[in-house]
Amino acid sequence: MDNSTIKEQRTGNAPPIRVGMVLVDDFALLSYAAVTEPLRVANLLAERELYSVSAIPLAGEAATSSGGVWVPAGAQLGEHADFELVIVCAAGDPFSVNDTSLFHWLRHLARQEIALGGVSGGPAVLASAGVMSGYRMTLHWEHASALIDRHPELIVERSLYVIDRDRLTCAGGTAPLDLMHVMLARDHGVELARKVSDWLQHTEVRPAGGAQRAGIVERYNVHQAPLIEALAAMESHMSDPLQLNDVAQVAGVGARHLTRLFDEALQATPMDFYRQLRLEQGRRLLRQSGLAVAEIAGATGFVNASHFSRAYKEQFGHSPSHERD
Repeated sequence: MDNSTIKEQRTGNAPPIRVGMVLVDDFALLSYAAVTEPLRVANLLAERELYSVSAIPLAGEAATSSGGVWVPAGAQLGEHADFELVIVCAAGDPFSVNDTSLFHWLRHLARQEIALGGVSGGPAVLASAGVMSGYRMTLHWEHASALIDRHPELIVERSLYVIDRDRLTCAGGTAPLDLMHVMLARDHGVELARKVSDWLQHTEVRPAGGAQRAGIVERYNVHQAPLIEALAAMESHMSDPLQLNDVAQVAGVGARHLTRLFDEALQATPMDFYRQLRLEQGRRLLRQSGLAVAEIAGATGFVNASHFSRAYKEQFGHSPSHERD
């Protein structure tokens, strides 16, 4: 690959941008690689170190991914390393992270105006540290309802990534590839960013507001516009369920017509299907988070834990506690 143009554009001897990756054990390896590999390739193509990336385990000399991959420490938590950007990478149950040293350090970095980021469940850790107030943000869709329930004051978007001043948050998975493309273009020009994406065979760079999940049409096999609008509204209002008339208004049809469409396409009434969606979200939170049943009830729009438990048993044939036995 011809790098001559890049070298002509970037002939200065500016020091590399120092990036710290805080790795919470059980972090998603794909999310970590989707951040670090574009930066490694940028160094390779530019034939000089544009970025210096250091892994920072939450504790100890290494961090372990959800798949058992061991990543050794390149720096220690709290270390003074002149980072220009610190990114928290977490998965599993990010709400269980309650590390005082980490939170103090992140708040210290924020006061020093160091850019902070989070990928996958990492933005939830930033929120717990109290450094996301007043900033737009996103995170992986499976954690969004719980985050909104815990921090209703935060501005949470269902986007692939959000850059708001000195905060970068990302849904994880492959979405950091898109975020890194934007960051590379900002730091070192569009041409290098494109060359890196081509090298990684990431030829379709998605916009920040791209959907995190497959579309309504693909997931539910529905094609009528009112159904698509209704289902989108339901998914956006898990913790604060809409009434039937509200859903119908969003869908642009009457409640009776919407009920008929749901019966024909999904073999359920709108409200029964809506409750099923909320209970399935509750089951994901039971299996993948350490949230209390009462917190999950709030995140899925039920009055209290008892109301959630009754509905859950009716839907799945066993109590919520059975999911954690």
